[in-house]
Amino acid sequence: MPSRKEGLLVIYPEYFDSALTKKEGRRVPRNLACKEPTPEAIARAAEASDASLEPKIESKSSHPRFWWEKRGRVLVRKRQSKQKTLLMIARKL
Repeated sequence: MPSRKEGLLVIYPEYFDSALTKKEGRRVPRNLACKEPTPEAIARAAEASDASLEPKIESKSSHPRFWWEKRGRVLVRKRQSKQKTLLMIARKL
């Protein structure tokens, strides 16, 4: 698990999934969300929005709420708040 001291943000595909509610884990508005986003698509969007984020994919990970689904996650460098980073990536998805 990456630590805050390393300056990384953990981004799960569930944050961008339009099929989920905010209570279930979606972190962006539904109009910016997409159906079943993949870690690869999120990494490409992160790279397109800001190359200094340096996205890295961890494919064997799962969101704590959906521990049985190994959808993966993306690690990015922290340049601003997590919510601002998520919105910036969601606009490129």
